[in-house]
Amino acid sequence: MHPMLNIAVRAARQAGSLIVRSLQHVDHLEVTTKGRNDYVSDVDRLAEKEIISVIKKAYPDHAIMAEESGNAGNADTVWVIDPLDGTTNFLNGFPHYCVSIAVMVRGRVEHAVVFDPLRDELFTASKGEGAKLNDRRIRVGKRKELTGALLATGFPFKYPQHFDAYMGMFNALFPKVSDIRRAGSAALDLAYVAAGRVDAYWEIGLEKWDLAAGWLLVEEAGGTVTDFSGRDQVLDKGHVIASNLPLQSQLQALITPNLTDTLK
Repeated sequence: MHPMLNIAVRAARQAGSLIVRSLQHVDHLEVTTKGRNDYVSDVDRLAEKEIISVIKKAYPDHAIMAEESGNAGNADTVWVIDPLDGTTNFLNGFPHYCVSIAVMVRGRVEHAVVFDPLRDELFTASKGEGAKLNDRRIRVGKRKELTGALLATGFPFKYPQHFDAYMGMFNALFPKVSDIRRAGSAALDLAYVAAGRVDAYWEIGLEKWDLAAGWLLVEEAGGTVTDFSGRDQVLDKGHVIASNLPLQSQLQALITPNLTDTLK
């Protein structure tokens, strides 16, 4: 395991332990609103602080891009952190959330960790080294047609201006597939694509910390990740389609007609 991936794993596990311990007093957490339907709790902040502490002990000169505390430092290597992806799930006792950590070197995602502390499932990847779940190799699904496919998605609940476009995509895709899941954690959804648990995933309006680790997991598991126009601008635009290669063009063909100018 690459030293930076090892540190990412250590940080994710320590943050995960904090999150699980906090389950005993969720009702007493301080929760604030960052934006429309966007919440942050004491646990998000404490988990992020724990992650950054682990990173800084090993790599004091590296930069940080974290959901709660923002950007810090100026370096070629940037740690992209979502300390608790799925905060609303966590606060409501819905057991689907994770810690997401990616390492970007000169703008390229090189290492990734997505850790589900409830299931003790650790998804890891390093560029060119493949993706793993608890040290076992994982691959995206082999399905070649949308018929029978299980898709994952996320509603654009922060962006009402995209509701109509999203529903157009949903209406185009739903009749073509077996079913669609909306579980509430983008990083875990992408990890599930990498592990072949769902065949594909799409969503509008994500941030780098939502996407970076899961993006590398899918790529290293043999999948493909693009924006809605089929380009490699996912981290810049925040709109994502992730699947195996045979399904990608089929998904794009159904999604593209529903794009507004702001989504292209």
